[in-house]
Amino acid sequence: MKLSLKKTKEENLKTLFFYQTDDESSQMAAFTSEDPNDEKAYREKWTRIINNPQINMQTIFRDNIILGSVMHFDMMNETNILHWIGRKYWGNGIATKALKLFLEKAKKRPLIARAAFDNYGSQKVLEKCGFEFSRTENGFSNARKKEIEEYFYKLEK
Repeated sequence: MKLSLKKTKEENLKTLFFYQTDDESSQMAAFTSEDPNDEKAYREKWTRIINNPQINMQTIFRDNIILGSVMHFDMMNETNILHWIGRKYWGNGIATKALKLFLEKAKKRPLIARAAFDNYGSQKVLEKCGFEFSRTENGFSNARKKEIEEYFYKLEK
């Protein structure tokens, strides 16, 4: 399977928004926007993000099909990385391949990634890409409407 990463453009946001509105995906991601179905708020937020030169957001493609996205950004003196794959593409190694591609070009280290305590798929992806478990914290999950445990992973090299 040949994947490519391309700088996210405004026209990609329609598909990426659609992936976010999937209830099962939102529950698994846990730390989502307050209302994942508010397209106007989504577009405003993510248009600012993709236009920010300090943030590297890439859309994952196979041929001309958008499969998801991967990005890194600085927050609270840490460089965070996250990925989102459309649910219909889960379980095919796409997240792992895309994250490895992204990491080849993203030279900034260390990188911090987070996953809900029960998001085993994302945890496995991070581990396959060289991230190591570093700590847990509790955070409020908008998708689940309660505080849950969040696992933090770190990539040093």
